[in-house]
Amino acid sequence: MTHRLPATPRLGLGGVALLLALTGPALPASASPADAARTTVEEQRLDRAAPQEILRRSGFDALAPRFERALKGSDGYAQAERTVTRHSSALWRRAVDRAQGRGPATGDLSRGDDRPLYWARLALSRELRAWTPRFALADEQRRALHTALETSSRGQDDIRFPGHGVKRVLVTGFDPFTLDRDTRIGNPSGASALALDGTLVRTADGPARIQTVVFPVRWADFAEGTVERVLARQLPHLDLFTTVSQGRQGRFDVERTNGAWRGAFPDNENAASTGTVPVADPGSQPQWTTTTLPYRQLTEAETGRFPVYDNTEVTEIPAGGTQPVTRPDGPTPGSAARAGGGGDYLSNEIAYRATLLRDRLGLPKLPGGHLHTPVLQFGAENTNPQTGTVTDPDFERNRRDIVSQVRELVKTAVGETG
Repeated sequence: MTHRLPATPRLGLGGVALLLALTGPALPASASPADAARTTVEEQRLDRAAPQEILRRSGFDALAPRFERALKGSDGYAQAERTVTRHSSALWRRAVDRAQGRGPATGDLSRGDDRPLYWARLALSRELRAWTPRFALADEQRRALHTALETSSRGQDDIRFPGHGVKRVLVTGFDPFTLDRDTRIGNPSGASALALDGTLVRTADGPARIQTVVFPVRWADFAEGTVERVLARQLPHLDLFTTVSQGRQGRFDVERTNGAWRGAFPDNENAASTGTVPVADPGSQPQWTTTTLPYRQLTEAETGRFPVYDNTEVTEIPAGGTQPVTRPDGPTPGSAARAGGGGDYLSNEIAYRATLLRDRLGLPKLPGGHLHTPVLQFGAENTNPQTGTVTDPDFERNRRDIVSQVRELVKTAVGETG
């Protein structure tokens, strides 16, 4: 994402203490109570024509009304919490099952489409925000319900790996973004997450189980530690991880270097953020982190239709300098980051956070890094956001090909872990 257009074993007490230091409090900071009652920028886009058509043509338009009725029947916080968790978890499972061909298709929209999950989550979120309970509900409890909805509907509470003998792989994707430019947009990284979640791949070194999660395109969530909270308990038990986002047209990129800098490109809430990536313990924060994915093998393997590049470019302010300089071969000693290989948006930031966490947890040999997919494009005759259709044959083929190649790249990478 550039703006260049059985349960996992528990950690010991020492590990828990370290994770708390790295990830911060269990619940993210939130808006004021007055803001909690107001629809968000993302939720306000729901009433546009394309989101409504996507929901209707996938059958996901029925989920918010069911959720609203269930919420109204709650007679206390505990029941409301169960309702939120049940419906949001079911949304994630339904989207995964639909993408993987299980159960009814529910509508004529392609099964592999990631957009119904995104818009249905927002529809549930809007119902929760508008809900007036029949009992006293503290502001902190309402925030906790929204947090539960977010985590459960993104697969973040659904990470389950088998026991010994099967490699463990975690893949992350993103929501659609730049939706004010075109509300029809999907994100192939999110579609890949749905297609891969819970799947088993065979490698020359044995089977590997893939689990996936999806992250929001919001600066604030990242500043509040959402990436670290999800990944911290998983990384010590993995054989490989890769964060995935949509990047450049017509190519995959394995991003070699990630930078500790945020650019000002607006997120899905139309909020901008500029400056050093905010993390715990900033005094020990490096300017750069590096992939440990097997980038040479990924660029050389025959994995699909699109070329795969080992991207080593960064933008830095050299030591002693004042102006940004683009370097094709990575950063120079003592420089300050202004863009990683993946730019200065949230794709660079998730890669930076995940690989920094890998290093802070003392896992230098754990293969992990970031993969940029090609841009998911509509057909040449369907590029106008106002007059275009929500899908077309080229759009469907492009998504299928990207998702298939993500699968092959992950399979190739885990096969190199030995």
